[in-house]
Amino acid sequence: MEKIVIHQPHPDPVDVPNAHEWGSGICDFKEDTKSCCLGFWCCPCFACMTSKEYGEGLCLPLLEFFRGWLSPITMSMRTSVRERYNIQGSIAMDCVCATFCTPCVWCQISRELQRRKRDVVLVNAKTV
Repeated sequence: MEKIVIHQPHPDPVDVPNAHEWGSGICDFKEDTKSCCLGFWCCPCFACMTSKEYGEGLCLPLLEFFRGWLSPITMSMRTSVRERYNIQGSIAMDCVCATFCTPCVWCQISRELQRRKRDVVLVNAKTV
């Protein structure tokens, strides 16, 4: 009997405490200081890594960096995460957060993805 184990990220919402709320506030840097430092000092790199982890294109966030004060990609990503995990909020709040603290939004998204990550284990017990 051969046992095959495959791990892959689970894209659907999972049961977590307070599932309809963000797992951390927009400025909760103490929860993941290492990631937040990277998000602050090199936000484009951190945003690309977070975007890829979420399942979007690696370079998608680069479309909005080095531009004016608008952050449509950041706002869209925050809204998408909120919708995927059924987190309460509004697009108006997403817009305000993305406009005034882009690195904070990417750090919050990263923390939320880590909070809701769950591996799926497939076991093949078929005898050959």
